[in-house]
Amino acid sequence: MNGNGTTRRVFLRQGGLVLGLAAALGPAAAWARPEEAAPPEISPVEDLMREHGVLRRILLIYGEIDRRLQTGESFPIETLSAAAGLIHDFVENYHEKAEEEHVFPHFERAGRMAPLVKVLRQQHQAGRRITRYLQTQTAVGVLLNQQNRRELSRYLRSFIRMYQPHAAREDTVLFPAFRSLLPAKAYQELGEKFEQTEHEKFGEQGFHRVVAQVGELEKTLGIEDLAQFTPHLPG
Repeated sequence: MNGNGTTRRVFLRQGGLVLGLAAALGPAAAWARPEEAAPPEISPVEDLMREHGVLRRILLIYGEIDRRLQTGESFPIETLSAAAGLIHDFVENYHEKAEEEHVFPHFERAGRMAPLVKVLRQQHQAGRRITRYLQTQTAVGVLLNQQNRRELSRYLRSFIRMYQPHAAREDTVLFPAFRSLLPAKAYQELGEKFEQTEHEKFGEQGFHRVVAQVGELEKTLGIEDLAQFTPHLPG
């Protein structure tokens, strides 16, 4: 963020809504409250937690693929390859790297939550081993062999079983405590660093582009409609 206090992550309103209102209502009405022209600044912890949302949606994709492997149903092998690619690029090489370089060391230096941080680091490494395996399972012929299907299912379930509590523990224990370890200025600067790195790796609208990619993968499996997950119980 430069020195003029510009709020980070300013996104254009869909369809030129703001400009349309300005033309219809006139300059005085359109710019009467400039502080509402952009969303509030996103903190480092909020950044990390919303990235967990991407991870959790990919876990749903993995879960649906695992279900089909166990029931003998087909699925696009390209979906598995693309989902594993997103885990590798966005989760492991970006999100987890940020945790390992800018979050975990503060706890380790302060002598706080050392056992938890140690396990989180170990799980990052275990997750990367699983991802490397999944990225090799890209040939359609892999799915024709029952032993391969069982092994692929086992790796997917291991990944899901580990990362569900992993992300939950970070969201409810580690991240809430992180803010207290940094001075306000350093905390703000870290948020700016996260933003800069995101833009360098994924473009100006990087997070939203990744979310859109996940949405397209969900469509290939027919799990994009949130309503389908609502239970319909008697009474």
